[in-house]
Amino acid sequence: MVNLIWLLMLAIGIIVSAYNGHIETVTASAMKAAELGVEVAIELIGVMSLWLGLLRLAEEAGFVRGIARIFGPLVRLLFPSLKPNSPALGAIIMNLSANVLGLGNAATPFGLKAMQELQKENSTPDVASPAMITFLALNTSCITLIPATIIGVRLKANSVNPTEIIGTTIVATGCAMTVAILVDYFIRRRSRRKR
Repeated sequence: MVNLIWLLMLAIGIIVSAYNGHIETVTASAMKAAELGVEVAIELIGVMSLWLGLLRLAEEAGFVRGIARIFGPLVRLLFPSLKPNSPALGAIIMNLSANVLGLGNAATPFGLKAMQELQKENSTPDVASPAMITFLALNTSCITLIPATIIGVRLKANSVNPTEIIGTTIVATGCAMTVAILVDYFIRRRSRRKR
């Protein structure tokens, strides 16, 4: 369905552009977007390689396990089905930490690692476990204290005050995360009652 919507939007844009005599704008925009897509993909390869390498070093040095011990009690409240020494805990904590700092690109490798570890502990591999669903809800709605990526984008766009969004970002993402945790809790509780 989404593909159909995108196709219709693209077709309508091309038809309107051709009708108004600006078809060359469509071609130029398509080429520019393709070039930008390649640039972004190459930048992401570098960032993901860096953070996956750092995660590997942190795992080998015991850093991830140490952070998991510190924040473990809080995370265990949110993920009661995980074992106390689960390798997923460290990846979940590192993912949430990167999201809190507004480093979405840095959070991605940790999120992938967390999902891999959660899948290893999943008793029904064809269905997402409750822990996977909770992690997805948290990852999607995580509170952001310092929206570093957005501030960087605003700096590149020559914003007069690129940090003015910090307050509203904290409020918006705080509300989103609270709602995600509450909805996840109530849905999980309701599904347990049905069983």
